[in-house]
Amino acid sequence: MTRKLKSVALAIAGVILIPSCASTGNANTNHQTADSFPVQSVQHGKASWYSVRTNSGTRTASGQRLSNEAATAAHKTLPMGTKVRVINEANGKSEVVTITDRGPYKKGRIIDVTIGIAERLGFAGRGVAPVRVEVLGKIKPEGE
Repeated sequence: MTRKLKSVALAIAGVILIPSCASTGNANTNHQTADSFPVQSVQHGKASWYSVRTNSGTRTASGQRLSNEAATAAHKTLPMGTKVRVINEANGKSEVVTITDRGPYKKGRIIDVTIGIAERLGFAGRGVAPVRVEVLGKIKPEGE
């Protein structure tokens, strides 16, 4: 075979083989969104925000590093790692966060979110907002 003929044969083989490697879109995936988790319980109260500056350090009660933009929150009793949806009842905005810290310790407040989440929920300027907290999925026992 000549060099030109080999190149043409290779190109034809590539055109035949490449589509067979493509996904058909029928693959089963285990990827779940926050919307696919059942709501286990609901709490109503006030949310406040905290940041690296107001936390007196960069570590959370779970040992994770605190980031102002992280989708994390502090709750008094929910196990670490629990996913919750926080809904600002004043404007309907919501964010899913993971519990990685303890608090808040002010009466009437049920959750502290990072300042980045508070900005996305639209209450960073006010500091406190009425919220609904939906516990998503199965609540993990402490220590798992």
